[in-house]
Amino acid sequence: MLFTLSRSPAQCDLPTLLRQASPGDALLLLQDGVLAALAGAHLDLLLAAPISLYALRNDLEARGLSGHISHKVTVIDYNHFVELTTMHRSQMAW
Repeated sequence: MLFTLSRSPAQCDLPTLLRQASPGDALLLLQDGVLAALAGAHLDLLLAAPISLYALRNDLEARGLSGHISHKVTVIDYNHFVELTTMHRSQMAW
């Protein structure tokens, strides 16, 4: 499953999201969700999960965060976003 997080991690229940995730799933951070890629408790929680973690480049750049996120988060463009949607049969937006 492909999960997308578009809200600030402070405004959503990440533990609940991660309880629904399974190994092999992916989480794409977009819009204000890219704030979860900054060092801190939210990022630690995401990195401990058995999922692939991505952030959308355009949203990072729009918020001035490009050089400030963890190197453990894979930065992707819209083309790779489309590839992720074709790789995962279902999607859940948060």
